[in-house]
Amino acid sequence: MKHSSYEDYLPLVIQAVVALGFVVTTLFVTHILGPRLKSKTKNSNWECGIESEGNARFPVSIRYFMTAILFVLFDVEVIFFYPYAVNFKALELEGLLAVILFVAFFLIGFFYVFKKGALEWEK
Repeated sequence: MKHSSYEDYLPLVIQAVVALGFVVTTLFVTHILGPRLKSKTKNSNWECGIESEGNARFPVSIRYFMTAILFVLFDVEVIFFYPYAVNFKALELEGLLAVILFVAFFLIGFFYVFKKGALEWEK
């Protein structure tokens, strides 16, 4: 068995130095080339050339956030089907049972969320 030497880590060190050098250079150059004059007009928020009006801090229903979180949860589940789909012949019955169990866990979670009313918009 071969032991690691310092030469094995040289590409990693070079990559880290290049990345750090890029970050430091970018921060330094943007500081030098950036705007120096500050005024109330320059520092004000603009969107699409239209002056903002009102307060951006308005209450948003928790249902929007719940929907987004549930979408991410159930959407990411699909990613885990890819390895099974690629190797379904090699995994045989054991792989099929694992996928069925995986889907069962998510269905239990989905029915729980449905029963709690997290997917209902009108109340």
